Amino acid sequence: MKKFLSFKGEGTRKNFTDHLRTALDQKGLRIFRDHESIERGKEISSKLLKAIEDSMIWIIIFSRNYDSSTWCLDELVMIVDCLNVDKHRALVPVFYDINSLDVRRQTGDLKKAFDKHEEEFRDDEEKVQKWRSAMRKVASLSRWHLKDSGIHLLGTMSGSNNNNISNGTFFWEKVSTSVR
Repeated sequence: MKKFLSFKGEGTRKNFTDHLRTALDQKGLRIFRDHESIERGKEISSKLLKAIEDSMIWIIIFSRNYDSSTWCLDELVMIVDCLNVDKHRALVPVFYDINSLDVRRQTGDLKKAFDKHEEEFRDDEEKVQKWRSAMRKVASLSRWHLKDSGIHLLGTMSGSNNNNISNGTFFWEKVSTSVR
């Protein structure tokens, strides 16, 4: 079963996202990794589109700057479109150091990012509305809120006192339980 992780690298790549990938890899649960360099302003690569389309589970890590990336927002719209076509797939939103209510309402820093997007894409208002709609939809799903370091939170999520990321089971167990 293919899995896809959507995240904004800045702010999460070297902490929570890498720890999550390591934990899932240790359980033998491979996540698609985009090794291509992403050029700002470029369209999503065909390899990335294929990975999204072929995935049965998407984990979206919303962070404070996720919405500043048009790349991430395009991924999000495509994921929601795929989910609308095939309800047997699963989408797991994780809110890392951001409140799902802020994402759903697009307030605070998210409002600033979307104001910027509306200015930048004033000739393509439909694109921005698709981003807004996808964020509202995903933020309304069952979710986890994470605030501190990924290692401690992953351990805490398991209900275990063992915060050793090398166990690598707890988050996936929570994810797999929620997607069945």
